[in-house]
Amino acid sequence: METKNIMIVGVGGQGTLLASKLLGRLLLGRGYDVKVSEVHGMSQRGGSVVTYVRWGDQVYSPIIDKGEADCILSFELLEAARYTEYLKPGGRIIVNSQQVNPMPVIAGTAVYPEGLTEKMAALEIQVDAINALALAEEAGSSKAVNLVLMGRLSKHFDFTQEEWMEAIEHSVPPKFLEMNKKAFELGQSA
Repeated sequence: METKNIMIVGVGGQGTLLASKLLGRLLLGRGYDVKVSEVHGMSQRGGSVVTYVRWGDQVYSPIIDKGEADCILSFELLEAARYTEYLKPGGRIIVNSQQVNPMPVIAGTAVYPEGLTEKMAALEIQVDAINALALAEEAGSSKAVNLVLMGRLSKHFDFTQEEWMEAIEHSVPPKFLEMNKKAFELGQSA
């Protein structure tokens, strides 16, 4: 099997690292060689966070170069736009339509760009925008955006529901398990 590549992008505190660990666990369970690499910006202060997940028969490097990603899973709209050049032509971006203002916007020295979903849709990529925040809140917590997006991503894999649930059970603390399973299912059915 040729190596497949997913980038998971967002801002600090959104749960991107949990999502990458969950996906890595799932892929390892299927017997793939998996490499996961995390790149942190000022993640504790809302800075950019990027995780590379690569899998296949034999994966030699954990890094994804520009033009190599099969899919980008983005927890925030501006972060999605920032990394579109990493997608292969015809690649897919699954994006939470939520906007998290970066520090220059908060400080008043910049303006959050408008029309990002439309600009991405004009590129040679598939854009799947979802209001993951609203679905996470419906599940019980705004912090469940990561599981909503994983549910949406699951539609593009041939893993069984049982495999996904087992990976969630091994990745999420027990006291948050039911809420996260609900968030996953809401993302899957959205």
